[in-house]
Amino acid sequence: MAPRPAQVPLAAHALFRSNDLDEARERVAQVFCPHRLETTGSRTLFNACHHHLRGNRLSLNYIEYGARTLIAPGELDQFYLVQIPLEGGAEIRNGNDSYLSTPDQAAVLNPHLPTRMVWEEGTRQVLVQIDRRAMQDHLAAELGAPSDRPLTFLGPLDLTSGPGAALRRLVLWLVAEADAGAPPIGPGLMARQIEGTVLSGLLESARHDHAGLVARAKSAPRPRHLRAAESYIEAHLDRALTIEEVAAAAGISSRGLQLAFREYRGTTPLAFWRDARLARAHDDLRKGAQGTTVTGVALKWGFSHFGRFSEAYRERYGLTPRDTLRAAGGGREDQAGGVR
Repeated sequence: MAPRPAQVPLAAHALFRSNDLDEARERVAQVFCPHRLETTGSRTLFNACHHHLRGNRLSLNYIEYGARTLIAPGELDQFYLVQIPLEGGAEIRNGNDSYLSTPDQAAVLNPHLPTRMVWEEGTRQVLVQIDRRAMQDHLAAELGAPSDRPLTFLGPLDLTSGPGAALRRLVLWLVAEADAGAPPIGPGLMARQIEGTVLSGLLESARHDHAGLVARAKSAPRPRHLRAAESYIEAHLDRALTIEEVAAAAGISSRGLQLAFREYRGTTPLAFWRDARLARAHDDLRKGAQGTTVTGVALKWGFSHFGRFSEAYRERYGLTPRDTLRAAGGGREDQAGGVR
């Protein structure tokens, strides 16, 4: 029996409900990516719905398909996707991995590998869509340096015990908070920290090809002075900083601070500060709130030389600030001669 509307997760964030296959394919693609969508069973009532709550680095989703359904998006490209079945299950193929996803084990889909799925009739799932760049940046923060290869998750994610069960409880708590009228993701520092916890939980609970590197990075000691310096920088991203100021706040000499960042982070204090500001600017541009301009975002995060901002942004994210804002579908264009 289909659940009553009040029981459906994220009901206040409904995008559509339809028995039309073409409409469902088009509407789901607007959030995720273009894909092949076909019913394969004998049941004719498709009865699809999609609910969606967008955050900064991830989104929460609920999708159900009444009929047995083939979904073949190829490479997801821009996002990782964690699928947590509430009822039913799905046959998953992502790259060379093939397995059955059930309420006991989630599917973790990699964006750089081709995906093909068959959802059983009546399958209901909560899905966490995670921005690919945000996931790689979070991994880099865990490792202390960017990885030279994409993060690749391996096989299904056990939801019955340990970190996997904890991650499932966290995701369903986020959904419950949204259903209670208090969406836990969106703007604000607390929401960003919650999203970071989800990303950390995924790295800890799922099997992936960077597990050994993450374990070694966590076991390596990080000096108290370095922790203090990083905290000070993060708390003052909206204004200019000097090495001397950061060193004084951390209780260490400027030379000692530079050596600590070089040894444990593979970078300099000022490069760490710049990268942190670039990440905040990237978040603002991706959200694309009404009235956002590239120039305004650059100035907000202390980039007064627009040419250097655009160059550093393109080097880090692979596209221009203006392209990011356009892709978000919000904001407005800068005047001629503005930041690219």
